[in-house]
Amino acid sequence: MKFQDYYEALGVARDAKPDEIKSAYRKLALQWHPDRHKEGKRAEAEQRFKRISEAYEVLSDPEKRKRYDRFGEHWKQGEEFTPPAGARTMSPEEFERAFGGQGAFSDFFASLFGDDLRRDFGAGAGRHARFRHRGADVRAELALSATQAIERARSSFTIPAASACSRCGGVGFVDAGSGREHVCPTCGGVGQVHTEKTVELAIPENVRDGLVLRLKGLGEPGDGGPQGDLFLTLRIRSDANYRVDEDLLEAELCVTPWDAFLGTKAELRTPHGLATVTVPPETPAGTRLRLRGQGFPTADGARGDLHAVVRLVLPVSLTPRQRELLRELAGRESEARSER
Repeated sequence: MKFQDYYEALGVARDAKPDEIKSAYRKLALQWHPDRHKEGKRAEAEQRFKRISEAYEVLSDPEKRKRYDRFGEHWKQGEEFTPPAGARTMSPEEFERAFGGQGAFSDFFASLFGDDLRRDFGAGAGRHARFRHRGADVRAELALSATQAIERARSSFTIPAASACSRCGGVGFVDAGSGREHVCPTCGGVGQVHTEKTVELAIPENVRDGLVLRLKGLGEPGDGGPQGDLFLTLRIRSDANYRVDEDLLEAELCVTPWDAFLGTKAELRTPHGLATVTVPPETPAGTRLRLRGQGFPTADGARGDLHAVVRLVLPVSLTPRQRELLRELAGRESEARSER
């Protein structure tokens, strides 16, 4: 049987005063609380946090500490226990009857302090009753195309999540038979397993690049407390229809050659709805028409501008007369070039 040295776990001397033990525990608990660590380090932090909390639960109680000192003064972490010369070795059955072993965070811990301590320390959702921390906030970015942002279409994305372990029901222990319990092998006694959660997001009306949305309850799960929040930064990217350049929005305005020559009015979708654009007569291709206040909102609450860039296009289908006129125009343009 392997035993944990609780003094070593807290980094205190064996004759440490209660205040020293308490101070060491608080410092280590803050350092190793799982909510303070990123995904790659969280499993290690959970194990360290459980060992630290287990050690404090024992050493902060005078009676439990006295029993631990009596039976554990020769135990060193990672070594097998060797009783001193002349000592009588108890059988596992005797040891269990003497100390009410029921299995908890470590075999020795459960066997030595029995069911009463497990109820205090590991009952309910498998969390220390003294630590009911709100979950950590999470920050993430979501990329949207300019068209998605302008049309305010719903967008879905996935985030890391945690759910109650289905094997142990979130308790952290499983029934091993004969009234004994063992740490759940699926969640490692934490009571939660890591999954992914799909979130459906409605794009807000004031959408802009860099807008931060606070999604309550979508952060890290709490340790007996509420979940943290997700702070989601929206990033708007250019696409085939729109180009985004900081606070400036640019879009193509497609008109026929004869409309550009004669002048026309055309509709263009903007972040604030449909806008009517006036194209003056004899407008050449590539002309930039400025629509004030029709771009995305800016960080200071104002509205950016939208530039409509005139692009000449032919209709999908042309009448025979239109084709004839275009050929005639092309022929005259060819003659004019040759005369130059």
